[in-house]
Amino acid sequence: MKGPYTVAVVQAAPVGFDVERTLQKLGDLTADASRRGASLTLFPEAFVSAYPRGLDFGAVVGSRSPEGREQFRRHWESAIDVPGPHVDRMAGLARANRTHLVVGVIERSGGTLYCTVLFLGSDGRYLGKHRKLMPTASERLVWGFGDGSTLTVVDTELGRVGAVICWENYMPLLRAAMYAKGIEIYCAPTADARATWLPSMRHIAQEGRCFVLSANQFARRKDYPADYPTAFGDDPQSVISRGGSCIIGPLGEVLAGPDFSGETILTAAIDPYDIARARMDFDAVGHCARPDIFQLLVDESPRAPVTFHSGTRPPGPPVAARDVDRRAGSSRAGDPVR
Repeated sequence: MKGPYTVAVVQAAPVGFDVERTLQKLGDLTADASRRGASLTLFPEAFVSAYPRGLDFGAVVGSRSPEGREQFRRHWESAIDVPGPHVDRMAGLARANRTHLVVGVIERSGGTLYCTVLFLGSDGRYLGKHRKLMPTASERLVWGFGDGSTLTVVDTELGRVGAVICWENYMPLLRAAMYAKGIEIYCAPTADARATWLPSMRHIAQEGRCFVLSANQFARRKDYPADYPTAFGDDPQSVISRGGSCIIGPLGEVLAGPDFSGETILTAAIDPYDIARARMDFDAVGHCARPDIFQLLVDESPRAPVTFHSGTRPPGPPVAARDVDRRAGSSRAGDPVR
């Protein structure tokens, strides 16, 4: 286990629905975090390349509008393929800046979008991803559901790193599964800037006896295209997302943030041995569990809607249609540890 090191949480807005300019900004912010000594840098939910805040996609019960379908097309166009060239580019940024990157993206797979977090090693390897299991409320109109196959916690020299996205953090059984995987750096990219978010992050840190890093966007109207239909008005300076990012220690202590002032990078020095110290008197899935009373079954199998099987193929797990042409992708250099 590595000794004390610095982590960074980026609170910033992407260039809405513009992947190229967003990746340029991501590169600048990653370099800035690296100059501050960050060994791990977390970006917000849907940073690449926009949380579609305020859009209704022209949908009401029983009807869809052409304008709403065009909004979805634009959202789909600004999503990325995983693996793919944009992932490779982010992996190169991690390597160039010698920092682990945990980045919220909108992942495109066929005609479906997923709210996803990518894990990229400081050596430039793609380490894995987590797809949001339960999009919140209206998000379910435009984002698909993840399955148990991406409940990813990756082993790194910094410790075991995983991510739970936004209101997934209110799912007690999901948290229990992540604790059972031994998560130590619990990343919580979010779009929630409510006053209740900080106490939730403090509770999770103390419950899981882990470090919690939460990143939210600080976004103004000007960060979205001029023709973006929104109920937030047309004043370029109107705040659409107010931030509130934070870093919490394993006994629930606030190490940095929350910040509501603007775009910023929060940093904190953390000591991994604080986790062992904190778990002396509470371990939710260890000496404080009661398996004689409570048990949790987690299904980590992929749930592909279509599988192919050839009569000449040796018996084994079915191959998902969407994965057939991805096995050789350069972004799969590192397999996630689950």
